[in-house]
Amino acid sequence: MDIRATVGLNVLRIRRERNLSQEELSFRSGLTRAYLSGLEAGRRNPTIVSLSKLADALSVDLENLVRASKRSDADSK
Repeated sequence: MDIRATVGLNVLRIRRERNLSQEELSFRSGLTRAYLSGLEAGRRNPTIVSLSKLADALSVDLENLVRASKRSDADSK
């Protein structure tokens, strides 16, 4: 899995765990809803600044957004 897909799936998972809509995350992060949609779909290439804004908005460490899940690691072996 490439890094864009990993970040997208992590943002989607964490956003849903926190019961946030894309609109609410957009408001909290200062990023557009369209950008978030593309990011979650793995079509956007996020910058460090965008990742930092998302991490702050989701109250997670930046590492949580870029780390591949253990399941993904097992699938790739």
